[in-house]
Amino acid sequence: MTDDVGLNTQADELLDELRQRVRPKLIVISGPSGVGKDTVIERMRLAYPDFYFAVTATTRPRRPGEIDGVHYFFMSREEFLQARERGEFLESAEVYGHLYGVPKDRVRKALRSGKSVVVKVDVQGAASIRRLVPQAILIFLAPPSMSELMQRLRSRKTDDPATLMERIATASRELAQVYEFDYVVFNENDQLDQTLATIEAILLAEQSRVHQPEVII
Repeated sequence: MTDDVGLNTQADELLDELRQRVRPKLIVISGPSGVGKDTVIERMRLAYPDFYFAVTATTRPRRPGEIDGVHYFFMSREEFLQARERGEFLESAEVYGHLYGVPKDRVRKALRSGKSVVVKVDVQGAASIRRLVPQAILIFLAPPSMSELMQRLRSRKTDDPATLMERIATASRELAQVYEFDYVVFNENDQLDQTLATIEAILLAEQSRVHQPEVII
């Protein structure tokens, strides 16, 4: 009887340890321009209020409705280059003539406080993060088809024809890099709930791993 009690106690201690060993995650949402990353991120904010959603710094002009510090940190090119020189970005890249970078310090602080972090970057940025932080979870958001992606880009009416064609050509090249990611999620038309449900299933599976790697930045 005493041995049974001892075994049960050890088993309970193991179960408690398994519950407590879940570590914060670095979740990277990426995919070609126009695939719907911003919309997915906005819905994730509602679904995961305890997560930290990293705000990207950029030199591109602010679009109507965008708020500095909420959608992006808007910086001059000189300010951005100085910050990059100081090593302040987790990753940075130039996309369509504008600079983008994820501030490193805020991500590090969130992880240390026990919060999982969601980062939205382009495919080039995701590759950079994978090299720097191999423990990151990379999710590729894919369109239903290239024709649908072209239609989404045209409907935004934010680019001149030359830039639009450049985005479409870049998207084709980026799709070929999907095998560098951990997961692919199709963002089908009018199926945003399904997209979010798939991402939720991915995150639940990651949180249920027996071996929980520590994200080191």
